[in-house]
Amino acid sequence: MSHSVELYRTISTLAPSELAALAAVARHGGFRAAARATGLSPSALSHAVANLERRLDAQLFLRSNRAVSLTDAGTRFLNELEPALERIGRAVESISDASATASGTIRMNASSVAVEQLMDDFIAPFLRENPAIDLDVHEDTALIDIAEHGFDCGLRLLELVPLEMVAVPVGPERQQHIVVGAPGYLDNMAPPASPNDLSMHECIQFRMSADTMYRWEFSKQGESFSLRTSGRVCVSSTKLALAAARNGLGLAYVTRSIANDDLETGRVIQVLEDWTPPYPGLAIYYPRNRHRSSTMRAFVEYLRERQRL
Repeated sequence: MSHSVELYRTISTLAPSELAALAAVARHGGFRAAARATGLSPSALSHAVANLERRLDAQLFLRSNRAVSLTDAGTRFLNELEPALERIGRAVESISDASATASGTIRMNASSVAVEQLMDDFIAPFLRENPAIDLDVHEDTALIDIAEHGFDCGLRLLELVPLEMVAVPVGPERQQHIVVGAPGYLDNMAPPASPNDLSMHECIQFRMSADTMYRWEFSKQGESFSLRTSGRVCVSSTKLALAAARNGLGLAYVTRSIANDDLETGRVIQVLEDWTPPYPGLAIYYPRNRHRSSTMRAFVEYLRERQRL
């Protein structure tokens, strides 16, 4: 019997869905997390892995009430399997009909400020050119695991994108956070000469999550640090922070892009200019080892092409 016949008989006993379930559970560290990322139920993934273990006559996972981890046999098997799964995914993509109209929904996790910056020049034109594609944006200031929570992509500052993700820079190459205050407020309070002076000011707080406030970041002549500030007003939107500053309630730490109009009209004034240099801009990012849908492929290709213009 030839080797190819033996190989065919061996592989034909394995279900691709069971192999994919193994990889998903291992990647996400458990059945529930893998279920959220894949859209399958935990029981379906559990049955798939159990069937695979039965076919292979080997235990691939150690299971407990608290955690799931690969056995030595499971680790060896997955290390050999993952490159093959990636090649299969690329093969499927390569035979997709390039002329077919992409359709479906892109689920994006992003901050509202980031989406607003890209809406006019990137997102809206893409959606107009692709009427069969829907965009579902979940606004979130907290950084989450987009794969675990079932998102197709995220939109954040490039420097915040996790290393295991594929990042596609989009929009202006540089961003900038600045500190601003209303002229009336700064008439009554001496403008801060350094970040340390912020302890004497009302600083409008920006809530990242239920119990986390954003720390203001500064950099000058190679010195970089973040600073915890305090103030009477706390918001969960940078637009609200800017509005509070505009009304003289304190200093706000916001992106230059949303403050430009107020700066030009003099409704707010920038302070601590030397301490807030530009930094790398935004990026769309997505899981490196997950098969991309036709909608995501179309979106990423459009963004890359648009960025070159």
